[in-house]
Amino acid sequence: MSEKKRVLCYGDSLTWGWVPVESTAPTTRYPWERRWTGAMAAALGGQAEIVEEGLSGRTTNADDPTDPRLNGAAHLPAALATHLPLDLVVIMLGTNDTKVYFGRTPFEIAAGASTLVAQVAGCAGGVGTVYPAPPVLLVSPPPLGEIPDPWFAELFQGGREKTRELPRHYRALASFLGVSFADAGRHVATEGVDGIHFTAENNLALGTALAQEVAALL
Repeated sequence: MSEKKRVLCYGDSLTWGWVPVESTAPTTRYPWERRWTGAMAAALGGQAEIVEEGLSGRTTNADDPTDPRLNGAAHLPAALATHLPLDLVVIMLGTNDTKVYFGRTPFEIAAGASTLVAQVAGCAGGVGTVYPAPPVLLVSPPPLGEIPDPWFAELFQGGREKTRELPRHYRALASFLGVSFADAGRHVATEGVDGIHFTAENNLALGTALAQEVAALL
């Protein structure tokens, strides 16, 4: 019997499973089966082992002035080496890069995502192993919704417009780099009460849709 394929999902609070609440934060986490990663695992019917690497607030490659843990490019190489062998890496980041204090354009956010793709391509061998670098599925996150909380509305000022532009840039980037691409916004909206995160129904819809993409790549 062949071993299960291994898929690393690298993302932010949408991957971590943040439960949207009216006050925005603090919150709790959806259980595994109600996160999109768990829904994807179920839809794949045991075909793959899903390795979840989600961190709330994570960026592509930007240093967040409020929290030094959130630079995605700073952590990804270690995560890859930790979890090899891998058959696929799914990257869905970019929403947090739209925060106002970064001042990033949609193109600059996509350029940040390119850093992550390059890190995956360069991860062959890990630490003292012979495993090859896995392929990548680059996923553009869905657009932000209306954010009712005044502080978070300021934090993500202009972010809704930027997230609407991300699919175009991510698609072009994926084509340029020769990696697979998926637009999460084609399958799901950001319908959580905070305008930032997923409902349980959103998670199920996205996980089911991405399972088809992943199955085709595996």
